[in-house]
Amino acid sequence: MADRYRLRPASPADAPALAALEEASFPDPWSVEQLLTALDDDAVRGMIAESASGEMVGYAISRTVADEGEVLSVTAAPGLRRRGIGGLLLDDALAGMRAAGAATAWLEVRESNQAAQALYHRAGFVVTGSRRRYYRHPVEDALLLRCDLRPTASSGHEAR
Repeated sequence: MADRYRLRPASPADAPALAALEEASFPDPWSVEQLLTALDDDAVRGMIAESASGEMVGYAISRTVADEGEVLSVTAAPGLRRRGIGGLLLDDALAGMRAAGAATAWLEVRESNQAAQALYHRAGFVVTGSRRRYYRHPVEDALLLRCDLRPTASSGHEAR
């Protein structure tokens, strides 16, 4: 369960470990340099999920500019997927965007990545379009997803 994991902010010192997790998770991973650049940006928020023993088991990187947020990357370690880590990180990223003043969150996801799409739909994201040939390795279209982060008028609860 997700309660076995704790979240902490990512720092530049984490970039090599983040890059290793990227390499294990994605066919077109971010480099250490790209991660360092992102983590050096004041608009970017990186969070790491750790096990009780301190092992990095996942991370999320998001960005908020003005009233819009963007989920840049979310992953759980390949051997630890479907244990709530991605959901924990995504919920935290959305809460961070909301706290920073975002009314809307956006993300792109590979058309073939059904597991990620299911996670995002559960969090309240809806498909709003696609980006042809967005991914390079392998070449694939991306779905563009949007999530309303504003409280709903009828329930008083936050939309997701």
